[in-house]
Amino acid sequence: MTCADVMTKDPACCVPGDNVARVAKIMKTENVGSVPVCESRKSRNLIGIVTDRDLALNIIAEERDPSSVLVQDVMTKNPFTCRPDDDLLQALNTMQTHQVRRIPVVDKNGQLVGIIAQADIATRVAEPEKTAQTVGKISRPAVARA
Repeated sequence: MTCADVMTKDPACCVPGDNVARVAKIMKTENVGSVPVCESRKSRNLIGIVTDRDLALNIIAEERDPSSVLVQDVMTKNPFTCRPDDDLLQALNTMQTHQVRRIPVVDKNGQLVGIIAQADIATRVAEPEKTAQTVGKISRPAVARA
């Protein structure tokens, strides 16, 4: 299987100058836990990603105003990515190694064309053992660093 076989195509995205309230609304409307950040809506050149965890830890927990905080201030820059024609196992290994629950899919020019989330793996990969292994490795507690 390739990444294109399981990815959600053409996901909603935001831009660095959007406020995080807009991102939260996109998450609610699209029923997703992450929103890719593109250089512009027209180019869709991927530059980052914002997750529901980013919003919980960096906005809610710090009691910041979501209408005044910009995406560029909370996004993860240069996220791990894959290409549509990459072998799905390669993307799963990246997700496991780096403990990321979602991986954007970009074309050869770095433009966002899709995203693979744990839910995509669970519902579109007919290998329950591989799905369980991936979810388990992504979800394991991080090793404390000295």
